[in-house]
Amino acid sequence: MRTAIVLSGGGSLGAVQVGMLQALEDAGVVADLVIGTSVGALNAAYVARRPWPGGTTGLAEIWQGIRRTDVFPLSVSAAVRAARGRANHAVRAGGLESLVRRHVPFAQLEDAPVQLAVVATEVVTGREVVLTRGPAVESVLASAALPGIFPPVVVEGHALIDGGLVNHTPLSVAAQLGADRVFVLPTGYACALSEPPRSAMGMVLHAFSLAIHQRLASDVALLQDSLELHVAPPLCPLRVAPSDFTQATELTRRARESTAVWLEGPSPADQTAYLQLHHHAPRTPPARPNPPFAHSNGATT
Repeated sequence: MRTAIVLSGGGSLGAVQVGMLQALEDAGVVADLVIGTSVGALNAAYVARRPWPGGTTGLAEIWQGIRRTDVFPLSVSAAVRAARGRANHAVRAGGLESLVRRHVPFAQLEDAPVQLAVVATEVVTGREVVLTRGPAVESVLASAALPGIFPPVVVEGHALIDGGLVNHTPLSVAAQLGADRVFVLPTGYACALSEPPRSAMGMVLHAFSLAIHQRLASDVALLQDSLELHVAPPLCPLRVAPSDFTQATELTRRARESTAVWLEGPSPADQTAYLQLHHHAPRTPPARPNPPFAHSNGATT
């Protein structure tokens, strides 16, 4: 059985995926393929750097050290140029590029020890682009290039931006690449926010994440009968904006614990119910019975 892990977008809420990935490794799940969009592409590239188990080693420490200015180093001059129509982006991508280059050791996507795919959007045509070969750093940056925030990234002659615009949680890509069993790791939201984001950046990322989450619920409903599909429950309550990088440690801890509980229990027939946005309320995440944990030889039990 070929197991894929699919990681969606969500800005700083990518820290949630760290805890989910740790719980999967704790349970003995072995990834044959990792697929990511936006911040999920950054996490996917990191865990693809070594065979499983062990792919998540060090990822939590990286997230604990990230600050908003590392990813979104706001510049007055860049913002003014964008506002005057002299640039198509408001933030320089140098900080994000430095982060990716430090932690992605392979030059080409096809060189990753674990098969890796990232999803981007072609600016001119609006079509989905699934990158499985080519320059690793540029491909990951393209997948995470929030439109209007970061500049488009040119990969093999094509200007690309955030893949979340066309396929935020690429379940279809997992099927196309031969996955039989798919674990989906959403960043959120399961809960409505207690109040609107206060910053312009926070509002942009929140709006983007809301669109991502609603699309996720639709895709799961469409594909849950054609794949062995397991969607990790999003955190609830969740009061962290996608631009807030100060809560990474807590988000990772909560997600690891929540996902571990889910892996130990019965799987719901319909996995979309807990993906619907609702007001904050304590709840027990649905879980899956007799998880078919895969070992390093690919066998299942």
